[in-house]
Amino acid sequence: MSTKRNVSTELQGITHLITDATLGITDLVEAMHKRVVHPPLLPSTPIQQLITNIASITFKNIRWSTRLISSGVNKALSQLTTVLGEMENTDKKEALQAVLNGVVGDYLEESKNPLTITMQFRHQAKAISLDSKSLEKAYPSINGKILLMVHGSCMNDIQWTRKEHNHGTTLADELHKTPIFLHYNSGRHISTNGQDFNKLLEKLVQNWPVPVEELVVIAHSMGGLVSRSAINYSQQQQKSWTGYLKKIIFLGTPHHGAPLEQAGNYLDVVLEAIPYAKPFARLGKIRSAGVTDLRYGNLLAEDWQDKDRFKMQGDNRQSISLPERVECYSIAGTVGEATKSAYSQLRGDNMVPVKSALGQHENPAKNLDFKQENTWIAHDTNHLDLLNNPEIYTKIKAWVA
Repeated sequence: MSTKRNVSTELQGITHLITDATLGITDLVEAMHKRVVHPPLLPSTPIQQLITNIASITFKNIRWSTRLISSGVNKALSQLTTVLGEMENTDKKEALQAVLNGVVGDYLEESKNPLTITMQFRHQAKAISLDSKSLEKAYPSINGKILLMVHGSCMNDIQWTRKEHNHGTTLADELHKTPIFLHYNSGRHISTNGQDFNKLLEKLVQNWPVPVEELVVIAHSMGGLVSRSAINYSQQQQKSWTGYLKKIIFLGTPHHGAPLEQAGNYLDVVLEAIPYAKPFARLGKIRSAGVTDLRYGNLLAEDWQDKDRFKMQGDNRQSISLPERVECYSIAGTVGEATKSAYSQLRGDNMVPVKSALGQHENPAKNLDFKQENTWIAHDTNHLDLLNNPEIYTKIKAWVA
């Protein structure tokens, strides 16, 4: 399905990004210039100081002209609003925006960039207002059995449909449930999204037009961490929505982190340790708070507050158990047929290791202890195949039913 978006607003957002990227690269080049002119551990001569001062004037002019041009472009774009009007958006554009938010979504939000995704519930790719009339209009045959789908990092609600299959809509049709999809900025901290998700869910069940009978959540990748975070905050604040939560199914959720983010952290450390490469270390720090939370699977604000998220450090997150009185299920994927080898276990679905997806940890305090019958490993399945593998759908359907 498609939605509409104001083109001039999108262009303004892109302009902001280009402006800040230009300024960031200028800072990088200037830092590298200083490293070359002033070698580490050696005293600087007057000539070297003069070269640096002259270059500094050039860099200042670049920054000044960049900001000036950006200001003029933004004013022009704002005046083009009525001319450009509304243009039909595409699923591809929505997917690109989701990736952009996943990579730098925290920055987009901090800079109030128009490209920022605001958390909302959607149906058929359209936002739903959380009042009874709007919900009834969106779902003419609404019932009290809610099936909630939560997407992963750098994705959106539309991408639950893969190769003409959608776990959520198919399950809803076959098991007579009402499907609703969460759409959120995956670049924000997982705990921040968890807190907002908690509030939205409370509002959803309070305004559901008919009595809520049950709430079932299916979460892919990061979506599982956001869901667990929301459940934890709900229990702390004694919200009512978790009383309706009956089952939650995790698909490739990195409960104990993802090696790729851990590798990114190593890259930061290596670059920081090399004097001439140190200016480039800031390039590794472009990834969002949401991505760095995936290093170990942070769920709470306490896991990252007052800490340098790019600094090499161990797994210091608080241990959060699976919710009580809720049936929890987990599916892991492996790209090969065998799962017993250490390499196959670590590689998993190319993104999440098998043990991480199944909540298994060498520290008993962090082990999630899924019931054995509530876990399953899908062979020849990568991270995105979890969304359309027919065997996985059959397993999910059996668990939900």
